[in-house]
Amino acid sequence: MLVINITFSVRRRELRPPQFPAGPEWEDEAMTTIPAIGLMHSLRSGNSTAPRLTWYGPDSERVELSGRVLDNWVAKTSNLLQDELDAEPGMRLRLALPAHWKALVWALAGWQLGLEMVLDGGPADFLVTDSPGGQEGQYDAVIAVALPALAMRWAGDLPAGCVDYAAEVRSHGDVFMPHTDPDPSGRAVLTGQGTSVLHGELLSGFAAPHTDGARLHVPAGAGLENALAHALGAWQHDGSIVLTHSEVALTDKLLAAERIHGS
Repeated sequence: MLVINITFSVRRRELRPPQFPAGPEWEDEAMTTIPAIGLMHSLRSGNSTAPRLTWYGPDSERVELSGRVLDNWVAKTSNLLQDELDAEPGMRLRLALPAHWKALVWALAGWQLGLEMVLDGGPADFLVTDSPGGQEGQYDAVIAVALPALAMRWAGDLPAGCVDYAAEVRSHGDVFMPHTDPDPSGRAVLTGQGTSVLHGELLSGFAAPHTDGARLHVPAGAGLENALAHALGAWQHDGSIVLTHSEVALTDKLLAAERIHGS
């Protein structure tokens, strides 16, 4: 019965992080030095209630985030990195997560802070993972991410010093104000093909090209780099994505219900 109730809640309601009083909107032009910051501004402005990221996971899990709610999750995550973990522009964050809506939140959070996303298991300052354990002493911080949508904390024990993302993120602010301007010439990601993409080139050199307003299907089984590239490509053209777990059948009913269109 508990599983049914959780599934019903996720399918019928937009998933919102807990709300806290926010300060004034951060509009300083100095903070738009990298495309990731401008992208987050566009997602929370204009048609901010439109769906931007829809996730279909196992056990009938469906999560939908509007631009405003997506920005809210990203801001909280960036604030956790900056205020709790002392992350600074130029540091490296290893994203050891599957293609999942929370992985996309983490990538956006790191990029607007000016961090480099490490997708290939290389050395990094921080590790974000859904399988913590055995990484003692390798990173400045290890952050455990529980993948179920309504998880309020990690289920079970965590290694000493490991940060519980679900439990900690809720206490951080809904508005992100960088302490230091990110460097557009810093590296944002090294692609699987070995291409080094700078922060200033993230939307032109990494995002996949898409038509305006496209509503894209992105299979999680194609990997996190693919999901990130297509999500950025859709979002920069006022579009959205439907990300589906490999266990989710892409039926005609789902395609029609989500109004998937464009390319």
